[in-house]
Amino acid sequence: MTKRFPLLLLAISALLLLVFYSQWTPEAARVSGFIEADEIRLGSRVGGRVANVQVTEGQPVQAGEVLVELEPFDLLEREAQLEFSLAAAEADYKRFSNGFRDEEKAQAKSRFEQLQARLDLLAAGARQAEIEAARGRLSMAQVERKLAEQTFKRVEQLVLENAVSQQEVEAASEALEAAAANVVVRQQELNLLEAGTRKEELREAAARLEEAYQAWQLMEHGYRAEEIEQAQAARDAAQAALEAIRQQKEELNIKSPIDGSIESLDLQPGDMVAAGAPVLSMLDKDNLWVRAYVPQNRIGIKVGQTVRVTVDTYPDEPFTGTVSFVARQAEFTPNNVQTLEERSKQVFRFKVAIENRRDLLRPGMMADVWLEQAGGGE
Repeated sequence: MTKRFPLLLLAISALLLLVFYSQWTPEAARVSGFIEADEIRLGSRVGGRVANVQVTEGQPVQAGEVLVELEPFDLLEREAQLEFSLAAAEADYKRFSNGFRDEEKAQAKSRFEQLQARLDLLAAGARQAEIEAARGRLSMAQVERKLAEQTFKRVEQLVLENAVSQQEVEAASEALEAAAANVVVRQQELNLLEAGTRKEELREAAARLEEAYQAWQLMEHGYRAEEIEQAQAARDAAQAALEAIRQQKEELNIKSPIDGSIESLDLQPGDMVAAGAPVLSMLDKDNLWVRAYVPQNRIGIKVGQTVRVTVDTYPDEPFTGTVSFVARQAEFTPNNVQTLEERSKQVFRFKVAIENRRDLLRPGMMADVWLEQAGGGE
């Protein structure tokens, strides 16, 4: 009996310790809040008149879906003009970078040689044979004029005798005038050959030759590097301007950046919207979180800590949450926050990101955050 007493005393002590521990173990803290979602406000950088509204409030949408369309106004015409300008700039750049074709080089060289030969002839002056030929043409013209004068005198005599018609008289007169004019032309031709080439003609021929030489050398050596760079810069500028217009065209279609739902929308076709102003708002249902407040005696929670979250709609199905934010400064307890613990005078705001399993949760639901399941935060 004496041996059993210590064992009995030990068992009673263990039972008392177990009861004492169970009574003094603190209950799990539960704080309440509402499920919230990130609000995304959408607009256009260009603004304009609303052409079409594709969605309504509360409608679920997918990423990339067009929500609102704006009228293009003059963007299409400006795009066409810039496409033409880009094509011209691209052609200029290719022409500068590729240089001249062999056929163009050959033509430039041939023109230079022709002008060189002409300048040589002008500088050398007329040959003696050419001068003698001009004198012969002048003598022939003088003989023809003398014959025409004799013919005209005979016709005049016959007129007095009424032996010729008026038409014959006119024909003889015209022949005399033509012969006299031919003598003048032949005399001027001879004078030019005997006087030689004038200085202004030589200067003009030399200038044309120099111009042809520079054009030939340009084709032989190609364009300068700075000319090619300038053409490339012009092409790049035209490309950038066209890309800017196309980006503005993209802004005419306001698209959803995420899978979510339309929260707020008050637009009709014909409405004017300002550039950069939000025209509708969305809720990101894939990024839900609970904003709650924890008393000072529970401030041990850390960012990255895993907690359990429950909602009244699914009381038997807890959700996993992760503490994503803990305020560094305390604040007074909001009036609308209720906890099972006695209110503290000051609390710390924190946020819990929730895993929206099977898309069961919705913004606005009441949620309870249980702080007993502290996981390993960083």
